[in-house]
Amino acid sequence: MSSPPSADHNRQRPLTAPLILLLATACGLSVANVYYAAPMLDEIAHDLDVRPTLIGSIITATQVGYGLGLIGIVPLGDLMPPGRLVLIQGLTAAAAFVAAALSLSWRSLLGSLFLVGLSSVIVQTLVACVADWAAPAKRGRVIGQVTSGVVIGILCARIIAGLLTDTIGWRAVYLASAVLTAGMAATLARILPPGKRNDVPLSYPALVFSTLSLYRTNSVLRRRGLLAFLIFAMFNVLWAPLVLPLSAAPFLLSHTEVGLFGLAGVAGALGAGRAGIWADQGRARRTTVLSFVLALAAWSLMAALPISLWFLIAGVVLLDFAIQAIHVTSQSLIFASGTEARSRLVGAYMVFYSLGSACGAFSSTLAYAHGGWTSVCLLGTGLGLAGLTLACLEKPEIVL
Repeated sequence: MSSPPSADHNRQRPLTAPLILLLATACGLSVANVYYAAPMLDEIAHDLDVRPTLIGSIITATQVGYGLGLIGIVPLGDLMPPGRLVLIQGLTAAAAFVAAALSLSWRSLLGSLFLVGLSSVIVQTLVACVADWAAPAKRGRVIGQVTSGVVIGILCARIIAGLLTDTIGWRAVYLASAVLTAGMAATLARILPPGKRNDVPLSYPALVFSTLSLYRTNSVLRRRGLLAFLIFAMFNVLWAPLVLPLSAAPFLLSHTEVGLFGLAGVAGALGAGRAGIWADQGRARRTTVLSFVLALAAWSLMAALPISLWFLIAGVVLLDFAIQAIHVTSQSLIFASGTEARSRLVGAYMVFYSLGSACGAFSSTLAYAHGGWTSVCLLGTGLGLAGLTLACLEKPEIVL
């Protein structure tokens, strides 16, 4: 049986260099929405009079919303045109950002950022489209190129948020993001194909149930999802509390200076772009194991933060390289395991990312409050050891 015309139209779309760059940029802008708060945590807490132990709940609320969006919204990419879905998500996120900028209480801010997370799952809609458009032999490389915008967006969000916080305040960050998000959604709505990705004869409840059933039927999803939980927990264990030691004595860095540490992370993420090619060449398992070894090395370097900022910078580069390499490799394996439910697959996989991010942010701010930077590094090291163990035990048959 031939594929529906709309699906053929999507899969035959040429992935030119300008289109890949546009999609990577859109991924970066979208995922940045979830991470603007990190370098502003101390400023927001001071403005709204929040206890230090509760600071990380800003990121947790956003990530919980993001996780629900992955299950409840991303699967709609298999039912409705991606351009329309992205437009609805983008305008909703923009409105939620305006509400966050106008928040006068901690609870209203948490509610607004929950909605931001819920509607900021545009990345997964775009990645599912790219997986359809790309030739199988080049899928890992193209996914790596597009998703490089994700980690870069996360890190650049810290730079932008830090700069704006020092100049015009944290509320301006959310207002600026509202404008950028609305503009991005309008642009994508004009570029993405007007037809559905797949002709899925399912109701919405059945679609969500079929997404959940993937956890039972797809062993690659389960294994790689658990690794995603660990790597993104590590990511937020580093970045969520980082502003706290750097803005305190002896460093006393400004929000702008703290945000600039994201440049080191961008360098690491760009270096991991080749991981998709390694996955296409059948080196997924080896790449994963070596990446976790690099992550452990990174934590040992960052533990020396009280001594030197250069050790921290080197560790940030290594950790973000490792995380991006594992993430790209995992997505390549997961997309190869299922061709007709890619929106649901990517949504189900990224739930682990969201849960890991939320747990990492919350646990790391608690660890810092009770044991300082040493406790944060021990927490990150523990997560890295767990990931390395699972990667070494991974069965060879799931490697391409």
